[in-house]
Amino acid sequence: MKFIELQMKGFGKFHDRSISFHDGLNVVYGKNEAGKSTIHTFIRGMLFGIQPQRGRAAKNDLYTKYEPWENSGTYQGALRLEHGGHIYRIERSFQKSRKELQVIDETLGKALEPTKALMDQLLCGLSETAYNNTISIGQLKSATEAGMVSELKNYIANMNTTGSMALNITRATDYLKKQKKQLEAQLVPEAARSYTSLLGEIKTLEREISSPEYENQLPAYQQMRTDARSLIEDKQAKKEALLQKAAAERQVLAQNQFSDAKSIGDYQKKTQDVYNDYLGIKSACDKNSRRFFRVLMFVLGTCFLSCGLYFYFLDEWNPVTNFFLGLNIDFPAAAVLAAMTGVALLFFLAEFLSLWKGKRLQKELALSSRVLEESFTRYLGDGTISRQAMDAFGARMDEFRRLNDDINSSEDDISRLAQEISALQEKQNSCSEVIEKQQKLQWELEKKLELLSNYKTQMEVLRRTLAENDRLAQEIAAIDLARETMTELSSSIRDSFGLYLNKTASELIDGITGGIYKSISIDENLNAFMNTPSRLVPLEQLSSGTMDQIYLAMRLAAAKLIQSEQEEQMPLVFDDSFALYDEDRLRSALRWLAGAYDGQIIIFTCHQREAQMLTANQVAYHFISI
Repeated sequence: MKFIELQMKGFGKFHDRSISFHDGLNVVYGKNEAGKSTIHTFIRGMLFGIQPQRGRAAKNDLYTKYEPWENSGTYQGALRLEHGGHIYRIERSFQKSRKELQVIDETLGKALEPTKALMDQLLCGLSETAYNNTISIGQLKSATEAGMVSELKNYIANMNTTGSMALNITRATDYLKKQKKQLEAQLVPEAARSYTSLLGEIKTLEREISSPEYENQLPAYQQMRTDARSLIEDKQAKKEALLQKAAAERQVLAQNQFSDAKSIGDYQKKTQDVYNDYLGIKSACDKNSRRFFRVLMFVLGTCFLSCGLYFYFLDEWNPVTNFFLGLNIDFPAAAVLAAMTGVALLFFLAEFLSLWKGKRLQKELALSSRVLEESFTRYLGDGTISRQAMDAFGARMDEFRRLNDDINSSEDDISRLAQEISALQEKQNSCSEVIEKQQKLQWELEKKLELLSNYKTQMEVLRRTLAENDRLAQEIAAIDLARETMTELSSSIRDSFGLYLNKTASELIDGITGGIYKSISIDENLNAFMNTPSRLVPLEQLSSGTMDQIYLAMRLAAAKLIQSEQEEQMPLVFDDSFALYDEDRLRSALRWLAGAYDGQIIIFTCHQREAQMLTANQVAYHFISI
């Protein structure tokens, strides 16, 4: 079977585009985003159709991805192929509203009913799953899918039950003897002992890991430390605010020449005393009797002095005076003058003392007034002296006391906050110590978990080895049983269907790797391992290039098995499948591929090295540029 021509009326970026293929190798070259994967998907769609998904999946499904960029009504195409000496044209419409499939036999010139039997014939018996996992190799996707397992099992089971595969008993017996030796050579006897020892190590590690000391309390203590740090910052901010407030209030007191409540009380008492003195002095200064007393003393002193002078100059008593006094005394004039003058001086002295005391009271009153005016001006803004001013001054002093009380309260709060901050800092430091210890324990735990993971990885490898030993033992037992009763051979082969695939894949691997690897083992889940004298090496441990080669060989082996009873084989289709190959691998693969597969081969590539190597090795091919 071979593809002749693709006719893409509308598919992705292509519109009314045709591509023709030749026998043998076809190299389709195009740069990135040129549409190679689109053509690859178009071939698959023409063979099996494209079903749109539903719901959210419809946004990114193949149907939506490859809808025509221009004129969505042209979402259709045709594939011309040659099969069994006839040329067929498969026409499909992919549109949801108008799905159509037509098959036209151009050789006979008539349309055929696209029955399942006809499509199975044209597809060489391949389902879409088998196609995707064998001959159609997508971009950087050489590994098989899970659906291929059931395909191969069903195929081998059908071969056994239908008798379509002829058996030569002698050859089969010889083959089984040889196979038994190979299987026994693949056994790893020390795997069970290593597995048991490793299992003990794992149990010990798991007990250590489950110890309470490794309980992860790190988040809790980190949260506690964070909370403590947050509280410290909050209380520190409150403390700073209180400090600033207390400093500002104390500055107010200092500006008013106060330091504490005692200084305020002392100043108020002093001012009150001055005010009381002021009131007393002012009251004394305001008395009229003092002025009258001074006038009286002056008048009396003057009178006595005048009388003394009078008697002195007349040298006798005034008759009038004698008459009024009823006396008749004769004193000497000088004595009378001295007596009168002495009495007058006493009166004048009393007046002077009264005047001096008045002046002194005025000075004291002025001094008290100045002190009160300064106090009232400073604290009230008005120097007027009054009872109301004194009351306002007392209220002002009360404000300073409250301010002082507020300062004391703030300082108490500051002291309390300082103690709380100190306690929180101790708690924070304690949490930091616990966190450091927890981090060390977690680091130890991580190391133990890493070691446990490594042990479990080794366990998994050993488990696979043991499973492989079991599988080999089962196959050896099956081989022994088959030698005794060949009639049960089909059942044994069905239980170990990988025997066929392993043999075919190993032959292909020998060719594609240039003899570097000669044997592969594939379990029932199509997991591949390379056989070495000591152990089975998982395919994942090989280089990506070697792994890709082995997967390619496995796919071709599966394709050969599935199509072994078909008269013709489907073309091999590669979409940038050799991207991981270096120059040597690619050269070997192309040279091997040209001789390993008899049918048509189509290679999509974004490099020209494939064509250059084929030309250099004088391998015939058809070059197509898109």
